[in-house]
Amino acid sequence: MELTFTAVAEDRPGPAWAELFQTLWPAYRRWYLREGIEERPTYLACRRALHRHMPELVGVYDRLCELAGGGDLAARFISLYRPPAYLSGCSQAVWPGPEPLLVRNYDYSPLAFDAVILRSRWAGRAVMGMSDCLVGLVDGMNEAGLAVSLTFGGRKVVGDGFGMPIILRYVLETCDTTAEAVRTLSRVPSHMAYNVTALDAAGRLATVYLSPDREAIVTSAPVATNHQERIDWVQHARATATVERERYILQRLLRRQTSQETFIDAFLRPPLYALGYSIGNGTLYTAAYWPQRRSASFIWPGVDWRLSVEDFAGGTRRLLYPLAA
Repeated sequence: MELTFTAVAEDRPGPAWAELFQTLWPAYRRWYLREGIEERPTYLACRRALHRHMPELVGVYDRLCELAGGGDLAARFISLYRPPAYLSGCSQAVWPGPEPLLVRNYDYSPLAFDAVILRSRWAGRAVMGMSDCLVGLVDGMNEAGLAVSLTFGGRKVVGDGFGMPIILRYVLETCDTTAEAVRTLSRVPSHMAYNVTALDAAGRLATVYLSPDREAIVTSAPVATNHQERIDWVQHARATATVERERYILQRLLRRQTSQETFIDAFLRPPLYALGYSIGNGTLYTAAYWPQRRSASFIWPGVDWRLSVEDFAGGTRRLLYPLAA
């Protein structure tokens, strides 16, 4: 399967976002309604939840709803409040050298992916990252040099809260440091279990284990795969080799001679680089974020696409994924 990644710069939500919505909304609508409309919260409940937990985004939310046509269903979806459950794989880690960087693999289906790197200024800060669900991010960085990334937390529990992509968006729109990110992540409810790693321009890192049924667990772990403090979902852990991937990354962090380049290259090889595209668990891209530089690389075997928060150049890249693998 061929997938075209697009880098788009648009400070305020406008024609570029509206075009993206029109392109992706039919698929997202089917996903959002897959359990029936009665399972999704009302527009009023969505807006109230957003106003309570992420009030700085309410104005942006209203603008996005307007651009989407003002429909009730689209407005509920755009809030990402209590969306359908979904699973991803993913690995992420912080390389702690003289210039720390956050590296991650995003493992998911190429058939259900925005494939858009969006540089925006929705709430005042410049933010660059990989778009998800049209309003959120699965990883990204802002002009202050704060970088964040998510992995699925490996627990079946689903509860009251927001989809993590919009929470990551909110963090980057409102926070400058890892400490601020941790406070926000600990406060805003997530509807599923996720691990979020944050790294700021001063080199301070944290990995926060989030679940809808318990308080946030804040750690200094430099590595996150698809479990939290222990294995909760054994079948998923075995299928995704979450423990093996964690150990593989930790072994490379313990090697004194591991350079930035060698560390990034490890994410392009098994067991970190996943090939299960036909079952929705293939590595769609590798991202490396340099907070001190305010720049990132989006990487595939043989392709290194470098982008900067401050000097963002749009464009496209076409990638092929072997669905039969």
